[in-house]
Amino acid sequence: MQSKFGANSTAITEFILLGLVETPGLQPVVFVVFLFAYLVTVGGNLSILAAILVEPKLHTPMYFFLGNLSVLDVGCITVTVPSMLARLLSHKRTVPYRACLTQLFFFHLLVGVDCFLLTAMAYDRFLAICRPLTYSTRMSQNVQRILVVVSWALAFTNALTHTVAIATLNFCGPNVINHFYCDLPQLFQLSCSSTQLNELLLFAVGFIMAGTPLALIITSYAHVAAAVLRIRSAEGRKKAFSTCGSHLTVVAIFYGSGIFNYMRLGTAKHSDKDKGVGVFNTVINPMLNPIIYSLRNLDVQGALLRVLRGRQSLA
Repeated sequence: MQSKFGANSTAITEFILLGLVETPGLQPVVFVVFLFAYLVTVGGNLSILAAILVEPKLHTPMYFFLGNLSVLDVGCITVTVPSMLARLLSHKRTVPYRACLTQLFFFHLLVGVDCFLLTAMAYDRFLAICRPLTYSTRMSQNVQRILVVVSWALAFTNALTHTVAIATLNFCGPNVINHFYCDLPQLFQLSCSSTQLNELLLFAVGFIMAGTPLALIITSYAHVAAAVLRIRSAEGRKKAFSTCGSHLTVVAIFYGSGIFNYMRLGTAKHSDKDKGVGVFNTVINPMLNPIIYSLRNLDVQGALLRVLRGRQSLA
């Protein structure tokens, strides 16, 4: 463990990430599995993005947000998995203090944008189903761009706040993180300073940054459900619900895993099951998103086939 000596304490300059498994014999298996998952996730999300770009039918606000979501999924898994694979190859578990905080910042930045984009997609469905006559004006290209820019700005503020707050803590030993990437709960555990204010900040900002979007999503879909139930045609109700089913599935997975990961601070010692939640947040969720959004969507499936065949759709 490298350290530098200050006036009153010893400051950590690097952390040791234990990774997913400590058994040497299992590490090659983990490497192959996660390399495959990374390639599938990047390939799947880039395919969705390419399909949206080449298919005129998908040049709508909903798919504009979905394309942005695919970029975020690629970014989210790239922030965590390649560095883990590099450590498995080099058999070096150490990560510099600044690199750890940088990873934390970008992870929370991308997850934060993800959170707000899911809210924008719920708002889009609300307008499309409940306010169809004014949909084109309320969800114009300028509005779409503003929603994306605001999402990035709010997420940047959130990520910077947590990164600056964690940088004020003292880390004087131990420096072993029982995880495969740097995140707030694990760093809180290692701090030799009081983390009470940091945890209160996490709850307060989390309530605003995650609770408010979730409340807006629930409100949007409550109005959508009421509007759909007023449709007399069973086929019409089925079609309306089908356009929302994929998004609701992604929202449930995203918020379910996020709440489990961050709302348990101070209740129990973090263990190996937190690694499972981390895998879900950083690998499985981004890998499932393209599957979920294309599974029941014939337009996306058709566009994907054209992308795979190397032919662009005719207007």
